[in-house]
This record gives sequence, C-alpha cells and structure tokens, in this order.
Amino acid sequence: MTPDQRAAEEFYGSVLSWTYDTVTDGPDSRVALVDGQPVAGFNALADGAGPEAERWTVYFKVEDADLVAERIAERGATVAVGPLREDGGRAVIAADQWGAPFGLWQGPGPAAWGVGAGPAPAWLQLHTRDAFAAAVFYGEIFDWVDNPSHGVTYEEKYDEIVVRVDGHPVAGLRGGAPESPPDPRIRARWEPYFRVPDLDAAVDAAEREGGEVVTPPQPGPLGWSATLRDPKGASFCLLST
Repeated sequence: MTPDQRAAEEFYGSVLSWTYDTVTDGPDSRVALVDGQPVAGFNALADGAGPEAERWTVYFKVEDADLVAERIAERGATVAVGPLREDGGRAVIAADQWGAPFGLWQGPGPAAWGVGAGPAPAWLQLHTRDAFAAAVFYGEIFDWVDNPSHGVTYEEKYDEIVVRVDGHPVAGLRGGAPESPPDPRIRARWEPYFRVPDLDAAVDAAEREGGEVVTPPQPGPLGWSATLRDPKGASFCLLST
C-alpha cells in the first residue's frame, strides 16, 4: 500500500528487477512479476494518506472472510475494512491487538501466490511485543491448531515461534513478553522476505535509490538476509538465494 505507486514500482523494480502488470484475480491493482510469475501486489492509497502510511501488508487466504473477521473482532483486535467484494473475491484489512496490520483474501488468486512457492516471498516475519500471545491469536482465528496441515512450534535456538504448512516453514513470530519495555524504534508489523540472487548488490541498489539499511547482511536461520526500508519507510527483508 503506497501513496505514490509509480515511485514505489520504480524503487522495487530497480532493487529487485521486478516488472509489473495489471491483474483482475486478486486484491491488488498491480502485480510485481519475476520471470513472469507473481511475487507481490501494489495498491495506491487514497490522496492525503501521507508517506508514513506506506507499508507491506501480508494477506492470508481464507475460506470464509466473514467468519475470520468475526473471530478477529471477538478477540479485541481491529477489523478496519471489509469484508469488501473485489475482483471475484472478498478482502479484509485488519490489525492484531498489538497493532500489526494484515489482510484476508477469500477467493481466487494466482496459483504461485503462496509463500515459498516460485518467486513469491520466501518467509513472513511478525515483529510483535508478545510472540506467544500472538501465536494464540493467529492460531485461533485461522484454526492452525485444528488444521492437520499446519504446525506451530517454538524454536529455542532462534527464540522464535515458527509456523509450518505441510512441514514447510513459512512464517516466524518474534517478540518479548508483555512486561518487556517496548522499543520505540520498532512497531508491530509483518515483514516479507524477498529472494535475491546477489544480496550485497541488492542492498547497494536500495541505498542508491533512496532506501535505508536497517540491518546489514548477516547470517540467520534462513541464510544471509538484510532488513531495509524503502524511501517512504515501508520495511522489508531480502534473503540471499
């Protein structure tokens, strides 16, 4: 979501070599492509939203948007928009109790849209104040516990809760206990990890195009990665392939 879609497309095109096309089978007005396959979507914010409103929003595909929206509200979280009918489906924008925005999508979408599939994001990371409470929240609204294809485990080595689908790790939830003092530099958020063939080159390109390096390249559980902000402040991560 961006107040300047053209500028955002130019930045990510320069850093990640993305090309773009207009789509009609998902919640986005424009889709970014890698080798012709979808990797992310772009939507323009309303006039007056301001540059600080730019962000990446993670969408979870659901079978019943109304049911999941009810579960979100019942748990004291926020349903900001929807469910709204869009392009053959239904979309919701919500935020969890700690303020991290996320989306729901009920309906068709590109076949390669899933995390870890093709060029799509390799990983989703939730930064939150209480990862264990967040795991309960997301597990309840999405039925992770009762879904035999899903698994949620605590990885002590990395101090992180990991979500798996069919045994494949797709997301991590990281953050301290409620009594921990909040870090004013960090806001609750989901971050996508995008694959790049040359991490150092992509980081250099981001800086040349006006982006900011938050965390320089370093090794981690997924390999070498870096955390960046684009020129409007939206945070995202790059993962070396």
